[in-house]
Amino acid sequence: MLKEGDKAPDFNARDQNGNPVNLKDYSGKRVVLWFYPKDDTPG
Repeated sequence: MLKEGDKAPDFNARDQNGNPVNLKDYSGKRVVLWFYPKDDTPG
């Protein structure tokens, strides 16, 4: 379990448009990750 301030492990995911995103592409930048259940969103 990560704690506040821990470095996140590198991972791959897809953005809201289905495009691939790699955490390593944002190395050296601050990143906010926001996860939410898709079934609770409109559309």
